[in-house]
Amino acid sequence: MKRLLTTLVILTGLIGSGGAVWADAQSDAVKGWEAQQAGDYVEAVKWYRKAAEQGDAVAQDNLGKMYYDGTGVTQDYAEAVKWYRKVAEQGFASAQYNLGQMYRKGKGVTQDYAEAVKWYRKAAEQGNAKAQVNLGTMYYSGNGVLQDTIAAHMWFNIAAIKGDAVAAKNRGVVAKNLSSSDIVKAQKRAKRCMASDYKDCD
Repeated sequence: MKRLLTTLVILTGLIGSGGAVWADAQSDAVKGWEAQQAGDYVEAVKWYRKAAEQGDAVAQDNLGKMYYDGTGVTQDYAEAVKWYRKVAEQGFASAQYNLGQMYRKGKGVTQDYAEAVKWYRKAAEQGNAKAQVNLGTMYYSGNGVLQDTIAAHMWFNIAAIKGDAVAAKNRGVVAKNLSSSDIVKAQKRAKRCMASDYKDCD
């Protein structure tokens, strides 16, 4: 027990002021969330910004959404992209999906389907159903990636298994353009993809 307590003391000492900054950022993010729930969006933006500038990923993501929607701040897609990117680069699937959307729609950035596919894939491989649906759509249309209806069916199937209604509908549309053997291939790829935790999906 003494050894454990000593270790905790040492760790606390190593964290030092850095831990205090992290705690402050979390506190500011919570204040932002509370203000947002109360309908005071200007105040929410103020606190989210304080936390975001200290590196709080949740606050960065929320601030990006505020700029995207124009809630509590003048709508600014470029600013939304800036904050989405900060979070996406930290590996957060929701922000990766949002960034993919911005590239697909050309909001705040030059429209770039290949870049959209890149971010959709990152989010899809973390299990984000919306990203999986959009990635399937990109494969089906051949935007930003070589057209591949089997891959499209696979991603729609994976999202549909999670209960996504749009994915289920799209899977049915794609299936009409596939042979029975291709559908079997797509289903096998979906099973392999999910079993490998999205590491073996090609």
